[in-house]
Amino acid sequence: MDIASLERARTELQRRCDEQRTQMERNRMGQFATPFLLAREITIESLGYLGPNEPLDFLDPAFGTGAFYSALLNEFPDRVASSIGFEIDNHYGAPSVELWKGTNLQLHIADFTNVQTDKGMVNLLICNPPYVRHHHLSAAVKAKLQRDCKSIGITLSGLAGLYCYFMVLAHRWLRPNAVSAWLVPSEFMGVNYGEAIKDYLLRNVTLLRIHRFDPQEVQFDDALVSSAVVWFRNRKPTKETQVNLSFGGTLARPRRSAMFSIDELWREPKWTRLLHREVRGATEDSVRLGDLFSIKRGLATGDNKFFILTEQQVADLGISRKFLKPILPSPRYLKRDEIEADEHGDPIVSPKLFLIDCPLDERELENADPALADYLKSGARTTANGYLCRSRTIWYSQEHRPPSPILCTYMGREGTEGKPAFRFILNHSQATAANVYLLLYPKPAVRHLLEGADTRQQVFQILRSIPMQHMTGEGRVYGGGLHKLEPRELANVPLPEIANLLPNRPLKGSQGSLGDEFLLR
Repeated sequence: MDIASLERARTELQRRCDEQRTQMERNRMGQFATPFLLAREITIESLGYLGPNEPLDFLDPAFGTGAFYSALLNEFPDRVASSIGFEIDNHYGAPSVELWKGTNLQLHIADFTNVQTDKGMVNLLICNPPYVRHHHLSAAVKAKLQRDCKSIGITLSGLAGLYCYFMVLAHRWLRPNAVSAWLVPSEFMGVNYGEAIKDYLLRNVTLLRIHRFDPQEVQFDDALVSSAVVWFRNRKPTKETQVNLSFGGTLARPRRSAMFSIDELWREPKWTRLLHREVRGATEDSVRLGDLFSIKRGLATGDNKFFILTEQQVADLGISRKFLKPILPSPRYLKRDEIEADEHGDPIVSPKLFLIDCPLDERELENADPALADYLKSGARTTANGYLCRSRTIWYSQEHRPPSPILCTYMGREGTEGKPAFRFILNHSQATAANVYLLLYPKPAVRHLLEGADTRQQVFQILRSIPMQHMTGEGRVYGGGLHKLEPRELANVPLPEIANLLPNRPLKGSQGSLGDEFLLR
């Protein structure tokens, strides 16, 4: 058997199969092939956790064309006693059956999550499971997957991606002491839906290592995802268990690496920041942004191109200002981090934009603003049938998002010359903002500070001085270094410096708790 020739044929097969599918089709199915060199690295690392002469009974639950199987045969051909693969898509599965028919592989064209087994069959599992987001799973499929996982004792959130179900359901196939390696998105390490996976890794098995690739170094040419490899042994952990966390570089030569106890992993809600603890600079008692501000996502219009109009469009359509609100443009148009206002409260920015927001029904609107009524009719068969609009009582009314004095960008990349991933913006105008921003509404304890020009600037400068690592450490990161912050994550960013502006108010870690006065009224 010429393994090198088989790998060349497999690489060509992968290329042909991928070309015959659109990017959208592969995204929906979560089909992102593992590069062979990466598969080889993962395979070599995985075999290091097994005995040097132990025969290998191998499983890949998401086989594709077989990058991991090829790597296994290339590196350890004499140790492979048996091999099982599952591939749901016949487009990849059928030619793969032909390709590997001269080996001992049993490749099944089937959905792995539907295959039942009640006994461990393998001692080595290596898999790059399909990266299918939860909203691509039907309600029926999701309910079945959740039931199946619950029968094993793991309750997964409805927000979990398909890869989470693969990790849990594969447990039934593992012999005692079997080694598993999973190439998965690293987001499970820091998001709420990943809690069940982390619980599984700390309670049900012995977690060996997690390597998180640098988000700037995307592992897949066709997927914007930050990747990690998780290794564990099918054995309950002990109090002495130590886990190797590594980051960046290669698996063999990471840029950072350290050992952590199970207790340390239980205490840290975001594992992505464990190797960067020196930049946290906060204790559990620190004052955080959420103690001082109520943080909301900007409004989701349902169709920005339809509901957000330029000043010229408003004039051309002859729409009055009665049912228009000023709204900020995308952050890329804001050259400064402070927005001034004109005499009407409109932001002095370019482009100047207005949001349609009308509480009147169509009959009332005909009398109140005929020009606007005519314009809205043009979206009755298109925009009105969108997901958000059709769920509203009046399809063109908007969420309540009053102007906020301070905003933060929702996502961004750290750039050259020190460009931060996130920007705070001081807003003097009456403009609201769309969901590319997070809106910070002051709670009573800091509301008075934003009423004075000097103290408002002091608060703003304190926000701008937050170390960027504190913010990125709370959020999540995607391939290519794209950082994102949800409201709860921004709320958890420490802000102890604010105590200097509130000398007479009880703060966490001093006289007492923040108390009811910090509740948004």
